[in-house]
Amino acid sequence: MGRILIALAVVVGLALLLKWRRPAWYWLTFGILLAALRIRFRYASVMDACHLTVPASRFRLAVARMFKWQIPRQRVPHLLWLKPTRTGIRLRIKMRPGQDAFEFSAAADRLRHSFAVHQVTSREVKPSVVEITLTGYDVLRHVQMPARTDRGLLRIPVALVEDGTVHYRDYREIPHSVTVGATQSGKSVFQRTVIKELAAQPVALVGIDCKKLELGPFARRFSALADNQDDAADLLEALLSRMEGTYDAIRREQQISADTPDAEIAANIWDLPEELRPVPIVVTIDEIAELVLSTKRNDPRRDRIITALVRLAQLGRAAGIFLDIYGQRFGSELGDGITMLRAQLTGRTVHRVNDESTAKMAFGDISPHAVFAATQIPNTRRGMAVVGYSTGEWVRIRTPHTSMRQAVSACNRHADLAPDLPELARFKPLVDLAPVEAPAVAEAA
Repeated sequence: MGRILIALAVVVGLALLLKWRRPAWYWLTFGILLAALRIRFRYASVMDACHLTVPASRFRLAVARMFKWQIPRQRVPHLLWLKPTRTGIRLRIKMRPGQDAFEFSAAADRLRHSFAVHQVTSREVKPSVVEITLTGYDVLRHVQMPARTDRGLLRIPVALVEDGTVHYRDYREIPHSVTVGATQSGKSVFQRTVIKELAAQPVALVGIDCKKLELGPFARRFSALADNQDDAADLLEALLSRMEGTYDAIRREQQISADTPDAEIAANIWDLPEELRPVPIVVTIDEIAELVLSTKRNDPRRDRIITALVRLAQLGRAAGIFLDIYGQRFGSELGDGITMLRAQLTGRTVHRVNDESTAKMAFGDISPHAVFAATQIPNTRRGMAVVGYSTGEWVRIRTPHTSMRQAVSACNRHADLAPDLPELARFKPLVDLAPVEAPAVAEAA
């Protein structure tokens, strides 16, 4: 008996140690089993306590009254299946008549306490079926990206979501985005991660960095780079010229006739034959305020910049031109045209901000809950952000730490993938294309 107690004490001590020092290991060894048993035994009582049950049908109530039987209990939503994952457990639940998915979303915090897990999120899978994701531990505390991710052309993994899934930046799905955040919020790390992932893809990278600090180290991989407002205005207009040329190429290939199948009618670069398809361009603008702020009341150069940005945001997707705009703020105080530009940017990512109004600039037209979540990001969670979608949904994410050296090394390694674009030739960064030796890199670091 004594040996059994000692062994039990050792197992309990090991479990507590893992839970404290290695929560991911604890979840895979002990947490999944304990959580699954807890859900199985508590499911009915938890649904009742969280007001996620419905009364018995009228027929059953009438029969019970007729025969003076006991009044039927509340009907519990049917648990279809329970699936353990690397970071939590997923539940598929079939709702009872009269229930809706919002009830489960509203009860997420109560479910979190009842099932003793770190996080609960809910989404509707199809009519009458919801999927509840229970996260066993704080996956955003130490971000570890999965070894296998669903990469593709212009689809890159950039962060981990609070439910353990991967957040992707998919340019073909969301062509233009804005990322805001205060100093030391992790916005630059997010930008480095995006550039590091894009460096290995057959796309052209174009940068505008009026601070002259963030994008310069990646010059080997960039097809064009501007570091002042004059060059930026000319670069944006050159991109417009390339966009118009791409549209001309698409029109020449349309050749619409009565017998042309719908699938062969070209409407964007992805409908063109591969040998005629222009290379996609991702435009990264670091610190939008430095680009559009002007000391003059009516500045022709600023008008050119805003006009070009709005046109690219409105028309660039079909021509394969995508915008990534970064800044500490992105509000109307930056001048005329900013609100129109922001309305064209579907992707919204907000890191830690210094005031609520900055979060409202990004999420005010999406969800007030996302605004509140963005203002609650602590200073100790650099890289943590809130991503909002036009549907009103939002999630918390955190980017893995990407150092400047890692991003620069990726750009140098894939420098041969930087295409030469004739329209942007004068903006090509002048860098030494000779290979950099490893010892020199170590000394410079």
